[in-house]
Amino acid sequence: MKIEREQIVDEALRLLDDGGLDQLTTRRLAERLGVQQPSLYYHFRNKQALVDALNARLLATEHTYRLPAQDDDWASYLFANAKSFRRALLSHRDGARVHAGSHAAAPDLPMAEAQLKSLNDAGFPADAALQLLVTLSRFTVGSVLEEQAELANPPADPAATNAFPEYPYLSAAHAQYWSGSYEANFEAGLRLILDGARAIRIGRKLAG
Repeated sequence: MKIEREQIVDEALRLLDDGGLDQLTTRRLAERLGVQQPSLYYHFRNKQALVDALNARLLATEHTYRLPAQDDDWASYLFANAKSFRRALLSHRDGARVHAGSHAAAPDLPMAEAQLKSLNDAGFPADAALQLLVTLSRFTVGSVLEEQAELANPPADPAATNAFPEYPYLSAAHAQYWSGSYEANFEAGLRLILDGARAIRIGRKLAG
């Protein structure tokens, strides 16, 4: 039975949603597709190549704000881009783990170039622009990793208002943190990063 690459990716995403990344094996995938494992290896030499393809599909179909719009300033673009990236990772079970273990696809390179150019045009030198993009990416992936892990294994009564009675400051901060949603906490972290980037940008302009 002949099978196409896109069919494999489609079924692999369904298997990912059903059982998570640990249950995504070429054996299980071949069984669900009704083919022998060598049929998969014709398209994907190993599981990592398949994971790379899943990541590429996930970003291509779910990450909808990858490039700045005409009227975006640098900060509003990065805020919207990070939120879009988060939604993409959350669109499938273990999406953050899929991305964290993947390698960049060729279509990502022109987008990365355009992102760096937009930040350079906004006053960030190349090294600072790259560091900012990497920081935002890793913050987003890490946040979603934690969110998906907690959703799979929820902590006991995370919103308890007096979780650490012997540590009043920690207890108050803990209660405040858990009173917000995952999205609200993510956005708060984003603002901290962007505020820091704004300060660095202003400092470099003044020094120049």
